[in-house]
Amino acid sequence: MDTVQVIFLAVMQGLTEFLPISSSAHLILPSAILAWEDQGLAFDVAVHVGSLIAVLFYFRQDIRLLVVRWCQSLALGSQTPESRLAWQIILATIPAGLAGLFLGDLIEHHLRSIAVIAFTTIVFGILLGLSDKFSQRVKDLHQFTWFSALFVGCAQALALIPGTSRSGITITAALALGFDRTAAARFSFLLSIPIIVLSGGYKTVQLMQLDAVPWADIALGTALSGISAYLCIHLFLTWINRIGMLPFVLYRLFLGAVLIAILLTS
Repeated sequence: MDTVQVIFLAVMQGLTEFLPISSSAHLILPSAILAWEDQGLAFDVAVHVGSLIAVLFYFRQDIRLLVVRWCQSLALGSQTPESRLAWQIILATIPAGLAGLFLGDLIEHHLRSIAVIAFTTIVFGILLGLSDKFSQRVKDLHQFTWFSALFVGCAQALALIPGTSRSGITITAALALGFDRTAAARFSFLLSIPIIVLSGGYKTVQLMQLDAVPWADIALGTALSGISAYLCIHLFLTWINRIGMLPFVLYRLFLGAVLIAILLTS
């Protein structure tokens, strides 16, 4: 890839990983629309590592407390709100992990198309808007139950379909259960950590089989995706209660319409 392509895709992935607008769609579309060559496995790993570093650093205090309380629950059998939340994040990760394991190849070969992305972008954008508009939005982060964690986790499994948006579908599910926007977003972001680790680990194993690795592209992609992802998380959590989900819903509808127009004219 040339430098412009590296910068564009890294920043795009960092921004869209945590916004409810689908990072996978925005990484697939440039190659489909601009005739860019596929960025390749090594670059996918790099930008996911950047996103992981960003979310780990941003939530470092929360993560430290969750890990400590989770370890205490294992050693002492005691339960605290933080240890329950840690266990719920683990539970919520299982559906997507199983779906990726058994359906990953099917999705990779048959659902990475502009038609699928257009459909999921519009449909799940509408669902996000409906959940935000009609939800009571009264529950906070520590009011997650085992059922609500599993429900959000099953919703996350749908994000394997390009265009769905992992953060979008998990926030939609949490809002539908009555959680406020901040709680929905924070749970979604914390839930991203194990799934990015699993996805990145799987791709890293594949990467080890490659003969040539573009280390300069990897370094630049990791840095740019990490910086843009960190800024995205901060700004999203700062503004979410003021702006709501409507801007993202409108963007998804616009993007879906553009994709349909491309399909009709191609």
